[in-house]
Amino acid sequence: MNLAEAQQLLDDGRARAVAEVESASDSDQLGEIERRYVGRRSPASEVTEAIKTLPPADRRGAGKAVSDYKAAITDAVGHRRDALAAGAGEARRRGEELDLTEGGHDRGRGHLHLVTQVQRELEDIFAGLGYRVAEGPEIEDDWHNFEALNIPPAHPARSMQDTLYVKLGGEEQVMLRTHTSPVQIRTMEANEPPIYVIVPGRTYRNETPGPRNSPVFHQMECLAVDHGLTLADLFGTIEAFVKRLFDDESVRTRFRSDFFPYTEPSAELAVSCIFCHGDGCRVCSQTGWIELGGCGMVDPNVFEAVGYDPEEWQGFAFGFGLERIAMIRYGIDEIRTFFEGDVRFLAQY
Repeated sequence: MNLAEAQQLLDDGRARAVAEVESASDSDQLGEIERRYVGRRSPASEVTEAIKTLPPADRRGAGKAVSDYKAAITDAVGHRRDALAAGAGEARRRGEELDLTEGGHDRGRGHLHLVTQVQRELEDIFAGLGYRVAEGPEIEDDWHNFEALNIPPAHPARSMQDTLYVKLGGEEQVMLRTHTSPVQIRTMEANEPPIYVIVPGRTYRNETPGPRNSPVFHQMECLAVDHGLTLADLFGTIEAFVKRLFDDESVRTRFRSDFFPYTEPSAELAVSCIFCHGDGCRVCSQTGWIELGGCGMVDPNVFEAVGYDPEEWQGFAFGFGLERIAMIRYGIDEIRTFFEGDVRFLAQY
């Protein structure tokens, strides 16, 4: 696809969309039309995915064409919705002297944020695998956030997490949790194994906001503790969840040796790029792979910290960023768009 073909595809889609909007008779039809022409399988989505194949000089023009296309359809839908609301109100006024049930400003209904949608979908996937959801405080002490996770004072891993400390009364040092792993410690302290939990939640790090970084972001971690668990169980669980998440049996997983203080052995988890199917593109930096997070077998020191016998129990854990999952699935380039509150962006999902 070249720039002219992309523009023609968008022009044709806009003409069809405007015609259908003008003939729509209610708000539900308008919502369906908007999803069909602006959603995941729309001409806008097709051109957006093709932008990476265009010459660099044409990409800016294609991006502007997509933006204009979406704005035109959104405006047409809004005007038609206002017209339908005005017509319905006028009809009621003609038939009744006073309608006490009439609304005020025909404000559209909201919906769940994209990150929340992804979180709930993942929770459903893991519930089907036999896991339950665990939650914990966002302000943590040093023991749960670091020491019990095999990160003692002066450990190099502490400097990697840019912790935000909180000043409260007393001498205890507390902080905004840098990961959701402290909930794993609290779950093991409060329960005897076997344990199968997932831990979604907000985390905080002292990072400068940017296209790929945010001081506030969401993680989800998985913890399994039982007799006889091995790396094969870890890899099999990840394989099952990845195929369910992306709804594609062709998606492959890759594990490369890595280091995390709370798992041993540890691995980096990556999936084959769902945009180029492993051939290499801009999204995956021409590697054919997209990193999701880390994983590994629970370190015996972590079990000892919570009073488990590491000779009797084995466990595995893995985690990933929820914004990262959403960015991969929907081709979103900047993490900060999740938090800017732009209704035009949020309405697309």
